[in-house]
Amino acid sequence: MSRSRALSVDPSTVVASVLALDESGDAVGHIAIRRLGDEVELKRLIVLTSARGKGAATALLDECERIGRELGAPRLILQTGDKQPDAVALYEKTGWSPIPVYAPYAATMPWSFCFEKAL
Repeated sequence: MSRSRALSVDPSTVVASVLALDESGDAVGHIAIRRLGDEVELKRLIVLTSARGKGAATALLDECERIGRELGAPRLILQTGDKQPDAVALYEKTGWSPIPVYAPYAATMPWSFCFEKAL
């Protein structure tokens, strides 16, 4: 499997797409929640540079936890890259635990950092 294929998201697996809005109603962040086999995985956490450090990413993660519990998931998982130190710091700060690199990333991106959060 290629790296781009491992990172692709089949729209039929997406169960929610969440936006963070600023006080004027403009979107400043996004995250998607998808089914990955029996797991619930977070994908594409993106926060505009101008909104970083203001709680948007934490609010998105909190909403994902709420949705994950609604879905009956025992945990959430996610993957990020080794060149994303801010993302790694965010996940560590918000209580995510490192886990081994999982499929589909293990074969094509063994340098990934993967995390879980028990619900």
